[in-house]
Amino acid sequence: MIILAGIVLLLLALLGAPLFAVIAASALLGFQRLDVDLSVVAIEFYRIAEMPVLLSIPLFAFAGYLLSESHAPKRLVRLTQALLGWLPGGLAMVALCVCALFTAFTGASGVTIIAVGALLYPALVHAGYRKNFSLGLVTTSGSLGLLFAPALPLILYAVISQQLGIGEPVSVDDMFLAGIFPGVLMLLLLVGWSLWSYRGLELQPFSRQEAWQAVREAAWEIPLPIIVLGGIYSGTFAVSEAAAVTAFYVLVIEVLVQRDIPLRELPKIIREAMVLVGGILVILGASLASTNYLIDAEVPTRLFDTVRAYVSDKVTFLILLNVFLLMLGTMLDIFSALVLMVPLLLPVALGYGIDPVHLGIIFLANMQIGYFTPPIGMNLFIASYRFKKPIVEIYVATLPWFLLLLGAVLIITYWPALSLSLPGRLTP
Repeated sequence: MIILAGIVLLLLALLGAPLFAVIAASALLGFQRLDVDLSVVAIEFYRIAEMPVLLSIPLFAFAGYLLSESHAPKRLVRLTQALLGWLPGGLAMVALCVCALFTAFTGASGVTIIAVGALLYPALVHAGYRKNFSLGLVTTSGSLGLLFAPALPLILYAVISQQLGIGEPVSVDDMFLAGIFPGVLMLLLLVGWSLWSYRGLELQPFSRQEAWQAVREAAWEIPLPIIVLGGIYSGTFAVSEAAAVTAFYVLVIEVLVQRDIPLRELPKIIREAMVLVGGILVILGASLASTNYLIDAEVPTRLFDTVRAYVSDKVTFLILLNVFLLMLGTMLDIFSALVLMVPLLLPVALGYGIDPVHLGIIFLANMQIGYFTPPIGMNLFIASYRFKKPIVEIYVATLPWFLLLLGAVLIITYWPALSLSLPGRLTP
């Protein structure tokens, strides 16, 4: 009976049933099999409401949506172009940095391709960059910021790890710090490739007047990363407080100071942001209930024993983990993948001596490039639709960038110090 119910749930998922409903139904079936009161599922939804750090998710999401609907992307592009455009490959560097910053605040790489890529792609082509190079750049750089604070996936991974209650505790601050060096490595590899590829391109002369005007135009957006990151890392703000300050600051600047967003548009933006947040929280609640069942049924232990029977060493496990996560990234959005797979993977990884924070960065780095891994990476289709290009052309354009970032993922995977040094989690 249980096997039949599992097959039915799998078919429903493949046919497009809401993910939270499938997860919740599987948890209910599991608890019923163990003769546990089914109210435990509702209790899990109540439990996540008591988590202070969870307040940061809707607030950061709201700030990201406000930024995406404003003219902030245009101002940031102009600012970075004025300051960096005189360098060889300067505009490519501008595109990479702006996309990484924008994705860090919105937490959604597809939004970055649509909002910022539309500005950068024609600018790159006009400046003399090949169309394929420009397509590959804007498609891949859309997911670069997922390792930089205050990206929502970093927060969500910390929340899920805390709820599992196994291994050394993982805080949001740990994840924010752990993502800095790996994120910078990815960014530097792509910047280096851009500078080398277009080292002979005619340079745009530096203009003090243009730089000053660009700084003045973006004067209100420039302090934002400093306020958020400086406040968190200096200890002035907790993560939830930083999220509240960010949301309030962006609201005041984009609505009242810059007046990019009319007041009548606010309800629509709030609704869109909260639909995203509601989806995340519902999936998270159902997933935590499912996780409790998995733990009660000792599924992670049995999974580890099975994996251990075939994979004896840590290096082989990490190779298989990378392959699995890349495939997962092509099929699931990052939020669904986190709540579904972290409860299963974390206990197994701990068995191989992998730090939970390091696992989180490996997970997110793989998911980041999974978005544009052929043949079905989500960002490939978003770029194809946005720029009206055949999907095969997008495949070809992104391949060099994919290989570079795949190399970065391997470095991140097999050099734990890159992720663990800043959070102070390196074992002697």
